[in-house]
Amino acid sequence: MPVFQTTQVVKSDISKCWSFFSDPANLANITPPSMKFIIKFPNPLPEMYQGMIIKYKVTPLFKLPMEWITEITEVSKPNYFVDNQVKGPYKVWHHQHFFEETEEGVKITDIVTYELPLGFIGSLFAGWIVRKKIESIFEFRRNAISTAFL
Repeated sequence: MPVFQTTQVVKSDISKCWSFFSDPANLANITPPSMKFIIKFPNPLPEMYQGMIIKYKVTPLFKLPMEWITEITEVSKPNYFVDNQVKGPYKVWHHQHFFEETEEGVKITDIVTYELPLGFIGSLFAGWIVRKKIESIFEFRRNAISTAFL
């Protein structure tokens, strides 16, 4: 399965960083507007917890809106959490979020393991398009995070 990984350091402490990333409401702020990201459930949003189900409406590719459901499967405050797609555009979406306090600030590492539907055929026809889309989403995210932690 393809793996996408990115790391950045923000000038913050781990407590503030955790508060920002563990609040699902902030996802809209770090997602490109073109994806039309809207959280549908739960409303209001509680603090993130293991087993939490979050339903979104999102337009990931080709301007086609769809429902995306993720489950928070692991939480170790304030060091990491994991979300997995339950329903959405991927066959597999496993997103690990790591936070490590360093002398320069907090090192944020995202590791996404994903698989497209339709196996080899899906990868053959859409693999490079999806990879570029993931890269552009995380580039937007990198810039939004840098701005949020100025």
